[in-house]
Amino acid sequence: MKKFFTFDFTHFRGDLFGGLTAGIVALPLALAFGVSSGLGPSAGLYGAIFVSFFAALFGGTPTQISGPTAPMTAVSMVFIAEILANFDGNVEKALPTILSVFFLAGLLQIILGFIGLGKYIRYIPYPVVSGFMTAIGVIILVTQIAPTVGYYPKEDTAYVTQFKPQAEELILENILREEVDEGILVLEDFETTVERAQTITEAEILTEAQTLAGKEASGVIGAFRVVDRIFSNINILELGLALLTILIIYGFKRITTAVPSTLVALFVVSGGAIFLGLDYRPIAAIPSGLPIPKWELFGTFGVGMFTKYIFTAITLALLGAIDSLLTSVVADNMTKTVHEPNKELVGQGIGNTFGALFGGIPGAGATIRTVVNINSGGKTRLSGMIAGLLLLFILLAVGPIASQIPAAVLAGILITVGIGVMDYKGLRAIPFMPRQEVFILLLVLILSSVWNLVYAVGIGLVIASLMFMKKIGDLTSESFNVKTLRPEKSWDDEIIFPESLKDEVFIKHLDGPLFFGSTSKFTEIAKQLPASSSALVIRLDKVPYIDQSGLYALESIIIDLVARGKKVLLVGVKNQPLYMMERIDIIPDLIPKEQLFEDFNSCLKWVVGNVKAIK
Repeated sequence: MKKFFTFDFTHFRGDLFGGLTAGIVALPLALAFGVSSGLGPSAGLYGAIFVSFFAALFGGTPTQISGPTAPMTAVSMVFIAEILANFDGNVEKALPTILSVFFLAGLLQIILGFIGLGKYIRYIPYPVVSGFMTAIGVIILVTQIAPTVGYYPKEDTAYVTQFKPQAEELILENILREEVDEGILVLEDFETTVERAQTITEAEILTEAQTLAGKEASGVIGAFRVVDRIFSNINILELGLALLTILIIYGFKRITTAVPSTLVALFVVSGGAIFLGLDYRPIAAIPSGLPIPKWELFGTFGVGMFTKYIFTAITLALLGAIDSLLTSVVADNMTKTVHEPNKELVGQGIGNTFGALFGGIPGAGATIRTVVNINSGGKTRLSGMIAGLLLLFILLAVGPIASQIPAAVLAGILITVGIGVMDYKGLRAIPFMPRQEVFILLLVLILSSVWNLVYAVGIGLVIASLMFMKKIGDLTSESFNVKTLRPEKSWDDEIIFPESLKDEVFIKHLDGPLFFGSTSKFTEIAKQLPASSSALVIRLDKVPYIDQSGLYALESIIIDLVARGKKVLLVGVKNQPLYMMERIDIIPDLIPKEQLFEDFNSCLKWVVGNVKAIK
């Protein structure tokens, strides 16, 4: 632990400016991501504070700035909407469950770091990542259409009224369920049910109806369900504020990039709206004072919570790992350094556990903020810690003032985030990509956008893995694709093989790993040996690896040949294949050790001395 608390102050000036600049850039995004998540701007700010500070303190990329990101927020948003629906839209009641899953995701990241998974993240197929990132952009853009024009389904009286009959039915179902839990038999004591039903108030029905309306209009599909109501209830003021925000973000970049255009838009549009006294919709209030730990999240831990939400926690953990390590690679390229991937995962996990404990949404390494930090002089982990401390100072100093920011401004900021997060490089390459990769990209994109982010990525990974294994199997099988054994081209050390023995001894060359994808054609070898032959030499010089399928295929061939009275000689067996063959007793039960040779010359000597005896 000592190294975690040893700091390099030789670059303090650069770290200070880098951290302050990155913190300023992070402020509007943290607020916007918090609002988008459904937990409010304070959750985004808390996440930015704690993830930034602790991921920098314990992480393995010195210049990385962490905090809420678009991918992490998109996954969180879907999950939060699901949980809120289960708690009648009551954030206070749902918060412990939500935070416990975020906390679990952080713990999983720590575990991933300790078991050394960081170095394997880079093997996730690009089409899966590309489809997912583009889907994130689509989700953000579509779900921000309503806030951009000032439409909120829960506040649309005509829309909510449609759900009142369903709301009454759900409330009655809950009453009946409670009576069953209490041991009350409804058919015998129907009066109790009637009395409880009569206590249902119009406010309760309205609250339940608003929850149902919000659930129905959530996500990409939900936005399309209410698109007619969105465009028939446009608030010109809210739309104007959002469009002005977008215009400034893109326009100010053409003037200078020295000052973050997102921050300029936030201050200019918010300040103008407040100064002019416009009747706009502000964001949710940001609590003043220090963040308070949410100890109640530990009360939700249990077998039920783990089994129900473990997949979501794993997805957040893996997504955060991918997001962070990709940013680490960017930082390495800019600073000419090498990050420690497993240490970075541990740092991100610690940051997310602390963020969840204090009510924040999860985060990851943020590319733009990291680039800003490096360009501003950041060199060590102090810069990320300073960024977190700056956001904490802003929370304490101007929290109540920040609560006056128009919601439409943050919607405009998120629109630009959605546009920026899409993988245009991958989309432009679609006409030139292999059809299988295009299929995976589009599948992940569509399923993530209209169905479920978590399942879409899982399905994409499975299909990509299967396609990869088939391709490798096909390529590997080419080295086993022989109609007869004899026509194979001799290797250099086989030139001296006696002509007189070529009808007695056949040689089979294997090139590449022997695994399940290459066994189908390999098993044909035993059938190809003519009855007049005496022995088969199998050259394994170029076989670095044998899996269980390949091992049993090899065993089957040897058993068949031995049963037919043929000798099987193995040449150049590597350590891993040798270990596998010894484990299931191919060696020495089927093939004695004297029929195992390190090189072909020693095998040739055995053949010359023993083949005539075989006859």
